[in-house]
This record gives sequence, C-alpha cells and structure tokens, in this order.
Amino acid sequence: MKMECHVLLVFSLFSFSLRARFLSPCLLTPLLSFLILLGACSEQEAPPRPPPELPVVDVIQRDQPIEIEMVGQTIGSSDIPIRARVDGFLKSMDFAEGGKVQQGDLLYTIDDVQFQTGVAEAEGGLSEAKTALVKARSDLERIRPLAAINAMSQMDLDSAVAQHEAAKAAVQAVKAQVDQAKITLGYCRIYAPIGGRIGISKVEVGEYVGGAGSGALNFVSRVDPIRVRFSIDEQSYLRIARRFIAKRAEGRQQKEKAALELILADGSVLGHLGHIVTMNAAIDPTTGTFTLEADFPNPDGLVIAGQFARIRANVEVRKAALLVPQRSLVELQGAFSLFVVDAEGKVEQRKVTVGPKINRLQIISSGLKAGEKVVLEGVQKIRTGMTINAMPTDFDEVVTPPSTNAPKA
Repeated sequence: MKMECHVLLVFSLFSFSLRARFLSPCLLTPLLSFLILLGACSEQEAPPRPPPELPVVDVIQRDQPIEIEMVGQTIGSSDIPIRARVDGFLKSMDFAEGGKVQQGDLLYTIDDVQFQTGVAEAEGGLSEAKTALVKARSDLERIRPLAAINAMSQMDLDSAVAQHEAAKAAVQAVKAQVDQAKITLGYCRIYAPIGGRIGISKVEVGEYVGGAGSGALNFVSRVDPIRVRFSIDEQSYLRIARRFIAKRAEGRQQKEKAALELILADGSVLGHLGHIVTMNAAIDPTTGTFTLEADFPNPDGLVIAGQFARIRANVEVRKAALLVPQRSLVELQGAFSLFVVDAEGKVEQRKVTVGPKINRLQIISSGLKAGEKVVLEGVQKIRTGMTINAMPTDFDEVVTPPSTNAPKA
C-alpha cells in the first residue's frame, strides 16, 4: 500500500509539472492541496488482521473400554404357536388382540356339543361295565363255596374267576375312554401356555378350525425378558473369544457375564443390561458371521418382537489410551492428521496413527502426547505456522451425546 502511494504521488507530480503552465492560477491552489493529501497516504498502513479464534481441547489419556455395535432383531424369549387340538367351529375369542395375557388365560372356545356327547356315551359305557362287574363278582362269590364242597366243578369256578377279571378290566378300559373323552372336551377351551403378548388372531369366530393341515390360530410371545438375535463378524468373534479366554485363565468367567446394551430405533438405550444366553455352534461359511442371542429385562413391555435394534458390547479395555474427539481429525486419502497448538498459540499440523473409534472418541496410537492441545474445528482456516487465539473447550461436553439413558444392571 505504501509503495502504491509513492508511485501515484510521483506520477501526479510529473503530470502536474507538464501541465502547470497551461492552468490558470485559480486552479493551481486546489490541485496542489489534492496532491498533498494524496501524499499523506504514504504515512498510513493497513491494520493487522487478528488471529482467528478456534476451539481447542486437551488430549486425554485414560483406560478406555473398546465397544462394538451389531445389528439384531428382537424375538420373544419364547414364541409359542396356539393350535386347535380338536376340530370344530370357533365359538369365541376371549382375549384382546395384541395385548398381554397371563399363563392359563382363556384364549379361544370351540363348539363342544359333539364332545359333550362323546363324554356322555363313554360314561354310559362305564355304567354298563360296572354293572357287568357286579354280576361277575356275585357269580364268583356264589360258585366259590359250592366248588369247595364239590357241588360245582373246578371248570365252573375257573370260568367265574375269568369272567370277574374280565369285567374288572373292562371297567378300567371304559374309565380310560371316559377320561379321554373329557380330555378331548377340555381341548375345546384353549388357554395361554405362557404369559406374554398375543398377536392378531388368524381366524375369526364361526370359522371351522383344527382340520387337517390347519395352521396356528395365533402366537404368544414372552417379551420379559426380550430376546435379541444378532450376528458378529469373525474378527469381532475372535476379540470377544480371546477376552473370555483371558477371564477364564484368571478364574473370573463364572463371576462375570458380558454386559450388553440394547439401542432402540430412536437412538435411546434400554434401561437394563442384557447377557448372552445362546450361540451358534459354528460360523456361517456363506456370510462369515456368528449368530448369538441375548436376553434383556423388559418389565414394562416397551420392546416387542420384530423390532430392529443395535447391540453394544464391551470387547476389551485399552490401557492408557490417548483420546481426541473424532471431529478434530483431518483425513486425506486414508492418512490422518491433527492441528496441535502450543502455549503461544502457534499451530502445527501433525500426522497421527489412529486406533479404534468409540462413539464420538478416537483413540490415537501414535503422534500425540497426553496434555497436548488440538484444534477441535475450523481447521480449514489455518495452516502450519499460523497463530490462533485458542478457546479452551471442555472435553466431556464435546464427546458426550446430547441425551442418553443409563442402563441398569
């Protein structure tokens, strides 16, 4: 700016010297004043631009749990189909579809007229069998003393004994028929085999149910605890397996269970921790994944079968890990760097090696030291060697999500 003013002044004076003789005296005074003011700009300079204000955070060092997340789907810890065990017309539905039922609650009633008739017929047959038994017993009691004095033959006695035993067996057989008829009659009333949530009925009142090839009338799912089926890749399986092997070597595997968190579709965390209850015997060679199931307490029934959710598991603890917020990293073609700020506010772009990501955190394997300060955001405005006005920012406020639900054990 100063050089430009000097050049302009020289050029103006030169032009003035060439043309002064052609100007009238009344124009010389204002023109000279203008040139003097123009020359004054040589004494002024532009004010320096202030250093940019940028937020910075300290590099934190601590023991950091390493977590992984898997996608899963909720299922009932027990999913029981409701089937008709006898044929007949559906007489009533005795539940609220989609609601909760308790074990033993009446669900369906099938028309039982024909089965009541079957019970009556069986009971009639039982009466006949009992009457025949009374006659056989009476004949035996009459023949036995006569045979003892040889008034009747041994053959007559043997025949009476056989008829008595046959009559007793007939009574037992008909009793079994009566019991079976009553059991069949009882099948006309269908009860909930477990407590849980019942679905929408697949049949309507008045339909004929229980025929050959008929499907389930409904399903009851036990949702407390709720079960989640999910898969992990082979690498994650190895990390988890090694952790459990290490615990077993320390004798802690019986005391500790892998605590899991269930993250719902809206991002909220179920307020209860879950545990793995079963796992597949082998890795699926077609997908390269390993299937597991975990149960989560669900006392209020918030989670139902069929929901998609994420499982968060703690697979290891990284000792003395260096941590920075993920958004402070600069990535270019797979290489990572950070802008480090010294005590004077001078910036240095430094390459780093990164480790695992945990939520909003990034583990730095090399390139940083604990306590150093890094620029949190606005790195597109700076370069190595620049000075900034560092604005300290709380680390926890940066990396903590806006709202979380703390799970209960």
